[in-house]
Amino acid sequence: MKRIVRIGSRESRLAVRQAEYVAQLIEHTHPEIQVQIITMKTTGDKILDRSLDQIGGKGLFVKELDLALLENRTDLSVHSLKDMPVENPVQLPILAFSRREDPRDAILFRKGVKPEDITVIGTSSHRRRIQLERLYPKCAFTGMRGNVQTRVRKLEEGQCDATILAMAGLKRLGMESVAGRILATDELIPAAGQGILAVQGRAGEDYSYLDCVMDEKAKVAALSERAFVRMLGGGCSAPTAAYAQIEGEEVILNGLYYDEEAKDYITGKKRGPVEEAENIARTLAAELKARFRERG
Repeated sequence: MKRIVRIGSRESRLAVRQAEYVAQLIEHTHPEIQVQIITMKTTGDKILDRSLDQIGGKGLFVKELDLALLENRTDLSVHSLKDMPVENPVQLPILAFSRREDPRDAILFRKGVKPEDITVIGTSSHRRRIQLERLYPKCAFTGMRGNVQTRVRKLEEGQCDATILAMAGLKRLGMESVAGRILATDELIPAAGQGILAVQGRAGEDYSYLDCVMDEKAKVAALSERAFVRMLGGGCSAPTAAYAQIEGEEVILNGLYYDEEAKDYITGKKRGPVEEAENIARTLAAELKARFRERG
């Protein structure tokens, strides 16, 4: 008899694809394990007419999955790390970080609309909007939430001329061809954890079989980026952004600090030894905050 491991996942096609990726890694490396995927709709998936900061933040994408873990209805949860709050319950630790997929954001243009002619961009992400306002200063913005397929449909229905999605999700769905313009991470800094999957479980249990999922470079990047966001207040509604690259024994962190009162932001980079990744992130966050105050 094989050991059964139950993975909790959101219902969207992308979420299931991500859970399947983790399941395949586990079953391939540990043939004594059989994985079952249990899907559920989260509050964040149900409420699509308001932005996340208006309805409670990123925690709305995880609370039903957290409850399933706590009630022993599942053994693991698989999340897009960028959708997880930076403060994690002690009893439900993140156990593994997957190899990072493409961290960049991509602009999708409505068919028949030339990129230079767009006037309305659809996004409910404050992080994306403030950076896009500098890239497309003449454009207006409209809110747009939903899974990948929903946002592509809304785009083609004419609700906007362009929208923006994570390349990681498009690639995992085999939809990268719909990307019209892929933005470099220096043009538009990604959300902390973008492209990385987080595997969450219960504290105190044996999860040694997740050795096949854990990617050490992704772990360093994830901890650095989340430390940056945490230092600036948790990232519930503030549009912070952070992207860490590992080059040899060094981490290079690119961060964005947004000032709520001034309604403006600055960016900066810092590098240092991999083993100091979280301290480097906290230092950069403090430096950007101080620089903004000195500026003005």
